[in-house]
Amino acid sequence: MTDLATVDFFSDPAVSQSPYEYWDHLRAQGPVTREPHYGVVAVTGYREVMAAFKDHDSFSAVNAIGGPFPPLPFTPEGDDISEQIEAHRHLFPIHEHMVVMDPPAHEKARSLLSRLLTPRRLKENEDYMWQLVDSQIDQFIGNGRCEFLSEYAKPFATSAIIDLLGVPAEDRPEFLAALGAEKPAGTSVGALDGEPVGLDPLQYLDDKFLGYLTERRREPREDVLSGMATATYPDGSTPELIEVVKPATFLFAAGQETVTKLLSAAVQVLGDRPEYQQLLRTEPDRIPNFIEEAVRMHSPTKVDFRLVRKTTTLGGVRLPAGTIVMLCLGAANRDPDKFEDPHEFRPDRKNVREHIAFGRGIHTCAGAPLARVEGQITVRRLLDRMSEIRIDESVHGPADARTYTYEPTFLLRGLTQLRIEFTPAAG
Repeated sequence: MTDLATVDFFSDPAVSQSPYEYWDHLRAQGPVTREPHYGVVAVTGYREVMAAFKDHDSFSAVNAIGGPFPPLPFTPEGDDISEQIEAHRHLFPIHEHMVVMDPPAHEKARSLLSRLLTPRRLKENEDYMWQLVDSQIDQFIGNGRCEFLSEYAKPFATSAIIDLLGVPAEDRPEFLAALGAEKPAGTSVGALDGEPVGLDPLQYLDDKFLGYLTERRREPREDVLSGMATATYPDGSTPELIEVVKPATFLFAAGQETVTKLLSAAVQVLGDRPEYQQLLRTEPDRIPNFIEEAVRMHSPTKVDFRLVRKTTTLGGVRLPAGTIVMLCLGAANRDPDKFEDPHEFRPDRKNVREHIAFGRGIHTCAGAPLARVEGQITVRRLLDRMSEIRIDESVHGPADARTYTYEPTFLLRGLTQLRIEFTPAAG
């Protein structure tokens, strides 16, 4: 790797493949430190990332996706730039989505999503996933090998969230095709990290759901979409339809993208550490912790951004209003002050559920419970139906010299492919 002191986190190809050495270098200078190229303040300490997540009065999420790209659409003035942020909010990437909203708009949008993510609906969706997992495995189990992302993870993650959101059965094949879940290569329409980052990648989903909800508001049925279409805000007022569409479509895109990465990370570990396969078969109650440790080690979201709204202090560092802050989730999840031997995979880790791969505070990932269930069901059924899972050495190299390729992006971390071989279980 090049000199870590001069590395550009946002464009260096080596760092995009493995950011951990760079993050350790930053952390050695302190948990809150300025990177040299864009003036972005990088936060690598677990305690400090948590503090920023929870202080939404000082830290605005308006730039959560783009960070320094594009540059701020205004010149910050004074120690409180709240009014400037609101006046220019429409100029930020995907400004109409919940992930970049601040209170009180964020609470209103989240309330609509909570109408969808009810315990009953999540249980119905889980029941569907138990059927889905086997139908997906059936498509390649006889081959003894597969490319895991395209043949399992992407179509499974997309189908699961299609079901959660109540997409009619007759339209599901179109969604799978449009979202890249039927093709072995290519970035999905729902990708959150496409080029250029300033464009809204969610238009397809917006258009489809707006059509569904317009129809359901006119003629409600006994279905999930009708429940969404008739949802009201906590004060009883009726939202514009597009205000219902946005939380649903972002959940859709974010869910497909991050769950695909989560599933492939878990299976990558199973292939690289085969000793865990039999352990988890005989003690399946350990699978949830195994999933959590895989998520901690391979956080699908590398970084999240905030804009300092009011001059504040974090980790002993003064941050003037207008400072762009990069919360390094992948670094915080490997902070040795929080996790003992943080670069080691330890599925018996006592505090593993304290990782922050799904964020914290008001912006905690709404789909986290869904993602966890998808991971647990996937690992459980793969181990049931395969007696041995192996990494394909002709593609990824031998066990002592693996070569994996990750998406060349600063925002998300995920394999571009994962080729595995396996022995179908008897019976």
